[in-house]
Amino acid sequence: MVEPRKDPFTYTHSSACEGEGGRTGDWRFERPVIDPEKCTPTKNQKPSCFLCWLYCPEGVISRSIPVEINYEYCKGCGICAEECPTRAIHMEPEA
Repeated sequence: MVEPRKDPFTYTHSSACEGEGGRTGDWRFERPVIDPEKCTPTKNQKPSCFLCWLYCPEGVISRSIPVEINYEYCKGCGICAEECPTRAIHMEPEA
C-alpha cells in the first residue's frame, strides 16, 4: 500500500473519527460502490483527488490506494458519489 505524502498546504483543526455515531451501516438503503477503472488514485497509482475522503461526513473512506469504504459505519448518504469528479462512485440499492 502506498501511503500518501503530507501536503504542506493542507491544514486541519481536527481529524475525522470513524463511526463516532456508532455503527450505522445496517440502516442505509443504498451503498456506495467504487469503480476502480474510473477512480483517479487507483487508476494512476498515485495519491491524488481523494474528494470522496474529504467530503465523507462519517470519515469512513480510506485515503489509500485502492480507496476503500468501511460499510459497517457508512450511512449511505451519497455525498461521496456526488463529489467524485470522475463518477467512479455510484450508489447501489442495499441487498
